[in-house]
Amino acid sequence: MLDLIVRGVGAVLLGSGGFWLGRVATEENTDPAALALSSALVLLGAALGAGVFPYLVLRPAEGVQRWFRSLSLLQLSLATLGLVAGLIVSALLVPALSALPEPADWIAPLATAAIAVALGIWVMVGREEEFAAILERRAPAAGRYNSNAFAPKDLGSNQKLLVDTSAIIDGRIADICEAGFVQGTLMLPRFVLDELRHIADSPDALRRNRGRRGLDILNRLQKESPVPVQITDSDFEDIQEVDSKLVKLASTYGCPIITNDFNLNRVAELEGVRVLNINQLANAVKSVVLPGEEMAIRIIQEGKEIGQGVGFLDDGTMVVVEGGRRHLNEEIEIVVTRVLQTVAGRMIFAQPKAND
Repeated sequence: MLDLIVRGVGAVLLGSGGFWLGRVATEENTDPAALALSSALVLLGAALGAGVFPYLVLRPAEGVQRWFRSLSLLQLSLATLGLVAGLIVSALLVPALSALPEPADWIAPLATAAIAVALGIWVMVGREEEFAAILERRAPAAGRYNSNAFAPKDLGSNQKLLVDTSAIIDGRIADICEAGFVQGTLMLPRFVLDELRHIADSPDALRRNRGRRGLDILNRLQKESPVPVQITDSDFEDIQEVDSKLVKLASTYGCPIITNDFNLNRVAELEGVRVLNINQLANAVKSVVLPGEEMAIRIIQEGKEIGQGVGFLDDGTMVVVEGGRRHLNEEIEIVVTRVLQTVAGRMIFAQPKAND
C-alpha cells in the first residue's frame, strides 16, 4: 500500500514538473503540436515518477530504519545528547553569524548547525566505551552494565553475542541460529570481519577456501537467519591480536563469545568472560548411548585393529565394531560394550549381536 502511495505521489510531482516544462518549452502556445509536446512531457514525468520514486524514497528509508535498529540503546542515547549539544552550541552562535553580510547571514548559521550537530554526535558516540564503564561502576545493584543494555547472564532478545572468526568459518552457527537456539543479536566486530577477509585473500588455497566459506556463512546469516547480525566498529588500537581484542571487548560489554577455538576458550575463562563453545554444544546434543544397548549400524570402513569395522551414528559419533570387518558395507545389529570420551569427542565400542 505504501509503495502505491509513493508511486502516486511521484507520478503527480514529476507529472506536474513535466507540465511546467512543457509550458516553458512551448511558450504557452495552444497549437496542436505544442499541446502534444506538453502532454508527452506530462506522461513521461508521471511514468518516471511512478517508476523511480520508490527507489528514491522507500529504499533509503528502509536502509535508515535498519541502521537505527542495529544501534544499541546507549548509542541512541549518546547520539541524541550529541545532537542536542550541537544544536545548543549553534544556537548560541546564531546572533553573531546573522550579522554577516548577505548571503552569509543565513548560510553560515545553517552550516554551523550542521557541523556542530555532526561533531556532537561523533564525539558522544565515540566515547561509548567510557560511558558504558561509568554506568557499570555506578550501577552495581543492577548487575554488570554494557553499551547494549543487557545483563551478562540474560539470554533474552536483547542479548548480544560476540562471534569469533573460527565460529563463522566452522559454519554450524548458521544452522544453530536457524533452529532457534540463539536468542538475541550476533555482534561481529569489524576487526573480526577484516581478519576473515584477510584469510579469504590468502595465497594458500586451503586458507583461502576457509575464508571464502566464512564469508558465505556470514552472508547467509545476514540474509536468512532469524537472528539479527550487527557489525560494530568498537576496537582497541593498542591490542594487536584478534583473540585478545575479542576478550577485552567481551569483558567491557559483559557479553559472551561464540567460538570453537580452544585457545580463545582458555584465555576467556581466565579473564572471567563467558564462552559459548560450538564443539561443546555439539557434544552435549549427541544421543546418549549406554553399554548393553542394541542398535543397527552400517559398517563403512575398516578399523585400526585387525578385524575391526567402523560405522557412524547420525550425529557423527564413531562406532568401532569388534569383528565388524567381515560385514563391510553391510548394515548389522550391534551391542554396545563401552563408551569412551576422548579429547576429540566420543567413541563407541560394540560387537555384532549374537544370533539366537
